[in-house]
Order: sequence, then C-alpha cells, then structure tokens
Amino acid sequence: MKQLNFICLHDNHHPSLVPAVAIINNKRQSGYSYSPVDHADRAGRFNAGRYGILLVLLFLSLSLFSQSAGTDTTGQAAYLKTITERAQKIVNTLGINDSRKATTVRDLIAGQYKNLNDIHTSRDNRIKALKAGTALDKEALNLQVKQVQDEASAQIDKLHVAYLSSLSRNLNPEQVDKVKDGMTYDVVHVTYKATLEMIPSLTEAQKKQIMLWLVEAREHAMDAESSQKKHEWFGKYKGKINNYLSAAGYNLTKEREEWVKRINASKPNTSNK
Repeated sequence: MKQLNFICLHDNHHPSLVPAVAIINNKRQSGYSYSPVDHADRAGRFNAGRYGILLVLLFLSLSLFSQSAGTDTTGQAAYLKTITERAQKIVNTLGINDSRKATTVRDLIAGQYKNLNDIHTSRDNRIKALKAGTALDKEALNLQVKQVQDEASAQIDKLHVAYLSSLSRNLNPEQVDKVKDGMTYDVVHVTYKATLEMIPSLTEAQKKQIMLWLVEAREHAMDAESSQKKHEWFGKYKGKINNYLSAAGYNLTKEREEWVKRINASKPNTSNK
C-alpha cells in the first residue's frame, strides 16, 4: 500500500531518560560500586539506596514515555485516517479513472489538511504562550500576537499557491474547483442557487458579481482551520453581497419574505390527509 507522502517519523528517545542514565554512567565510570554487599557500611547502604531510586525513576520514565508515545501514535494515526477519508470523499467526485492518479490527488488533499493544521496549531500555541506571559504590556502583546498571525498568514498563502499548483499538475480546472468545493462544503453553489431563487430578477451582471465574490470567499475558506471559520469567511462575503444588492435597490427583507411564500406554496398540501 502506498504511504501518505506527508507522514513524518519522529525520534523515539525521551529526554527525561538522559539525566538518570547519565548519572548512573558517571558513577560507574568513577569506580563507585552499587552492590550493597557490606551491610555494615552505612555509605554503601546509602548509595545503594540512591541507586535503587534512580532505577525506579528510570523505569517510571520508560513507562510514562511508553504510555505517552502510545497515545500520541494513536492520536496521530486517528487524525491521518480522518483526513485521508475526508480527502477520499472529495476524490470520489472527480471522476478519475487512473487509480494511481486518484491516490496521488488524495494524498495531496490530505497533506494540505495536515499542513494547514500544523500552521494553525503552531500559531495558536505561540499566541497562547505570549498571553500566558506577564512581561508584556497590552500594546506590546497585541503587536507580538499580530506578528505571529501575520507570519502564519504568509505561510498559508505560500502553501495555498503550492497546493493549487500541485493539484493543477494532476487535474483539469473543473476538477480543481471541485476539490475547492469539497473542502468548503459546496457553500459557493448552495448560496448562489439560494440567492437566485430569492431574487429571480437579478441581472446577468449582478449574478456574475455575486459568483465572483463567492469564489473569492472560497479561496479564503479552504485554508481555514474549522467548519466555523470556513463559514465565517462566507459570512463576510454574504454581507458584501447584501450591501451590493441593497445599493442596487433591492429590499432584501421583502425579497426573502416573498421567497418563503413561494417555497411554502410549492409544498404539497397535506392538511386533508
């Protein structure tokens, strides 16, 4: 089975083991004996006891590390499984007949999810650490937080371009758009369709502008870290669309009320059943 091209292997050594092992090795090199043979020797008993404590600490460290590593590995595997399945669902909509290409595209999409998550997580952890400190006043803290956010945004922008370039080498433009829609719950088309149904009198120029803004929102939303953040991006652009339509003379409240009436009128009458 082909491995995902974004999986990284990590060093399995645990830093907490180093001090205990180093202490034991240093003692041995100095010629100190840990064998508590002479029970009449108080110093021997003391150091033997200390050696026993070090061994206990060593085994505890090994045990804790083993448990931690197991949890991290399990969590990592579960996360990779989730984003791979999510990516596969998108690939299933693309009509790719070449299984090797389908796997490549799936790994690209899953890799993008992971890379975005890494950037967002690093950003959030850095900001959390800044806010946990007490050395900065409010103004200095805000400046540092903004710097972290700007750095993350720059990383995401570069990743966005590289990702689309990789997709374009394997997919046609229509398929790339489907990937974007898959990563953003197809909000572009759902919103566009609803807007046209609500206001049937929209001109072709108005329809084109609405679609342009929804597509622009999608470019931002596909890089967001959660469903909520993705919808927030569309919310911003829906506000822009509403302002645009209001300026064009549409009463959106009235248009919405009339739309609801049309929907209700189209429903089958079940009152006599």
